[in-house]
Amino acid sequence: MSSRRSTRHAVPDFEISTDRSRIDLDVVHGFLTTSYWGQGRTRETVERALANSICFGIYKDGAQVGFGRIVTDRAIFAYLADIFVLPGYRGRGLGKALVRAMLDHPDVRGLPAVLLRTRDAHGLYAQCGFEPAIRPDELMTLRVWSA
Repeated sequence: MSSRRSTRHAVPDFEISTDRSRIDLDVVHGFLTTSYWGQGRTRETVERALANSICFGIYKDGAQVGFGRIVTDRAIFAYLADIFVLPGYRGRGLGKALVRAMLDHPDVRGLPAVLLRTRDAHGLYAQCGFEPAIRPDELMTLRVWSA
């Protein structure tokens, strides 16, 4: 089976793909260093994170305009991370299409626990079925991010 995959969640004139060879590391690292959650990440750290994740890219005429990745054990748990759409492409439903494609991935669909972290996109994720943790007192973290 080819590593090149596209999803049916794409918005017209855009493509969502899990083909890792298409990921533009310059775009991903460049955006993450400007985000509240990815500031300070080195290019090497981003490369290592991508190598150990299921990666999704959004493309317009072959150029990458969005990204997201999933960390999962493919049995019980998945974590959605580093999801973004470049500013010039927002407001077109791309973020929602990306998250839905991620949740529909065969290694994620139906898992009992899918988590993510957001400071400012609760509305987007709620449209995809996410809700605040039912028992936040049961969640703990070893490292609290400064951002």
